[in-house]
Amino acid sequence: MLFALLFFLIASHALMDYSLQNDSMAACKCRSSKSPLAASVPWYYWLTSHALLHGTAVGVVFRWMGFSWDVVAALATAETVIHWVVDLGKCEKLYSLHVDQAIHITCKLAWWGLVAAEFVKPIAPQL
Repeated sequence: MLFALLFFLIASHALMDYSLQNDSMAACKCRSSKSPLAASVPWYYWLTSHALLHGTAVGVVFRWMGFSWDVVAALATAETVIHWVVDLGKCEKLYSLHVDQAIHITCKLAWWGLVAAEFVKPIAPQL
């Protein structure tokens, strides 16, 4: 179960950051965007939507793997907030895309580590 959890956390990150993030969101989530869309929809709407999708992906993976709604809500919220702040820093050119991605993967390793260390555990199956 541990390997599967880590795999799906990283895979869901790749899905949200690359396959499902369109060009408009990638550009408009940055405060300095010159896209015409950014003139009509504020950058923080784009960034918040993007971060919420990442939080949702983490929550879905944890729920699918049998964790309680409390764990799901806590980790999904943490992922959303951290992803928002990290992407803001990348947009502000405080660090490169490589550092941005390393921080995101480190978060997935941290969520996985909570399970590996048995700090959070799946719900016991009902007999």
